[in-house]
Amino acid sequence: MKKLTALLLAVLMMAALLPSLVQAEPVKLTMGSWRSDDAEQAKGWLAKYKELTGVEIVFEPTQSAQYNATLRLQLDNGTGPDLMYARSYAVGEELYEAGFFMDVSDVPGVKENFPASALDGWQAKDGKIFAVPVSAVSHVVYYNVDIFEKHGLKVPETFEDFLALCQELKDKGEQPLANGIADNWDILECVYLGMLPNYVGGVDERVKYESGEKKMNDETFVKSLEDYAKLAKFLPEGFESMGNSDMPAMLALGRAAMFIDGSWTAGALLGEDYKDLNWGAFAIPAPEGNKAGMSFHTDWGMAGNTATKHPEEVKAFLAWVASPEGAEIISKAQPAGFFPMINAEIKLEEQHANDILALNEGKILDSRFVWAKLLDMYTPMVEQLNAIAKGETTPEAAAEVFAAEQAKILDK
Repeated sequence: MKKLTALLLAVLMMAALLPSLVQAEPVKLTMGSWRSDDAEQAKGWLAKYKELTGVEIVFEPTQSAQYNATLRLQLDNGTGPDLMYARSYAVGEELYEAGFFMDVSDVPGVKENFPASALDGWQAKDGKIFAVPVSAVSHVVYYNVDIFEKHGLKVPETFEDFLALCQELKDKGEQPLANGIADNWDILECVYLGMLPNYVGGVDERVKYESGEKKMNDETFVKSLEDYAKLAKFLPEGFESMGNSDMPAMLALGRAAMFIDGSWTAGALLGEDYKDLNWGAFAIPAPEGNKAGMSFHTDWGMAGNTATKHPEEVKAFLAWVASPEGAEIISKAQPAGFFPMINAEIKLEEQHANDILALNEGKILDSRFVWAKLLDMYTPMVEQLNAIAKGETTPEAAAEVFAAEQAKILDK
């Protein structure tokens, strides 16, 4: 009986100690992302966080095109990651409203260290912030410096100069642009929405279209589509079957002088495959008389899962992301072309990246036009832009389609 009592006492003591023993185990979190190409860089800054805190975060990326659907399935099933890359505006807000993303409004640094323009993409209708801003991207014209120097060409200052430059290149036997339409996203996101701030202006004008005060068949939109149509005449032969991945190679091989793309492509152009390419970048210029604008899009933020078993550790990590120290470590580990949105001054290590970021100076900046309230227009706009490029519709007719789709959204 004494042995049984002693054994029982030992079991009870172990049971009492078990919670503290379990709690002493190192915390391991998981992180979802669509940036599978950045796995090594992400592992680097997450390793730095582990050095600082002892908390391990395992990076578990998904292919970009599959991320939204995969993440939603995981969250619905209760198997979502503790932390995850969040898309801005409507896509991220939907996950917050469904109860999956934490409210991070009170996480230290979120409201103190970011301007209102950076928080705009992560603010829900109830005013709460659902992700910590991390990186923004811009849309620029990449060019082959050797081709420009060969013909004594200069970076254009106006859109009219840009068109004249394209024509001069064509007259000299050079292909002006390498853009195609096969991927059904970059002709809208990078080319047209990259152009649009030069016509519409910034967020104060964008909201007038979101409210219906202005219509997307007005003079401004018709003009933007007319200029897009003029530019589309300089797309390469066979552009219908060319995708985003074809453009850097055409530039490097001298088969095209320029292409319009996101700042993230700077990372690829700095890689081993393009080590011999002498390249530069300039902003898509505004028409003469218009204030110069630029798409500086809130690309990704960091969200916390409301169902995590480690909420304190998740919030501590988000506070680190929102700090100048964390933002600098992450920014310097990002591929070139992903830019910090924090108020702190961060000097990037790659000169091309600093040059592209400097293109923002003195310009009206805004995120991609449709992201905040008009994302349902995405596919119709791609279809109309493709049709203009193929000569199947006119800018005026496309603007009427834009306005009709805008009206549908406002009627919901």
